Amino acid sequence: MTTELTTNASAFIPAPASPYQGDIARYWDQEARPVNLRLGDVDGLYHHHYGIGDVDHAALGDTADSAYEKKLIAELHRLESAQAEVLLDHLGTIGRADTLVDAGCGRGGSMVMAHQRFGCNVEGLTLSAKQAEFANRRAHELGVEDHVRARVCNMLDMPFETGQAAASWNNESSMYVDLEDLFAEHSRVLRVGGRYVTITGCWNPRYGQPSKWVSQINAHFECNIHSRREYLRAMADNRLVPQAVIDLTAATTPYWQLRATSSLVTGIEEAFLKSYEDGSFQYLLIAADRV
Repeated sequence: MTTELTTNASAFIPAPASPYQGDIARYWDQEARPVNLRLGDVDGLYHHHYGIGDVDHAALGDTADSAYEKKLIAELHRLESAQAEVLLDHLGTIGRADTLVDAGCGRGGSMVMAHQRFGCNVEGLTLSAKQAEFANRRAHELGVEDHVRARVCNMLDMPFETGQAAASWNNESSMYVDLEDLFAEHSRVLRVGGRYVTITGCWNPRYGQPSKWVSQINAHFECNIHSRREYLRAMADNRLVPQAVIDLTAATTPYWQLRATSSLVTGIEEAFLKSYEDGSFQYLLIAADRV
């Protein structure tokens, strides 16, 4: 049996559970970077993650062409939507009556893509009231508000029953929380056999410690990047058994190289490219089953 969703779910805004959560909520409430908004304007799917795959240079054409920048933005958006498709590929078998959870849903692009693919209900959580409002407005405009909903909520205290979710994910949002607490909550809301997927940047323990580039990324986004080892340990502690661990570093590098040539640069591109180059930072997909 399906449960209809309503777009007024974010009307109640809970107080932050900690001063840090309040800082993060303010950060994303105020965020309006063109690199997120202009890419989403391409087709109405607004993401808050990076891209993977080879750049289609034929589609870009000549850099001297007056339409080149518009084509570049469309190509960056194609790559970030391709990243979301890869995440959805790893969710396993999903039925129309199932519920999915996007923890750290941003402006909701991945939620819409998940509903379009599976026909199921998708619940999104964000600390940002502005993001939740944006995501719910887009769901209404697309006519999927009965199945796609964002609400202002702490992902460490999800408003779902134990075992309610068929699958859940964090797409570049797990660096804002303690992993033990996060995976304990995902483990609680997932049904036995349910699938959890994360795509995330993490520092490489083989490097020794977080590099200066990783520290710059932390400062830029006001986050705390975890190590690959921390992810696997916290999953093991919380009944999440990895089925796939995929290094996407090489796959995401073309996105960053292209973005660094665009008018949408934010100043953090060098840190990503240098940290990928020296091996101190990795871009990983981990898919784990709840046992």
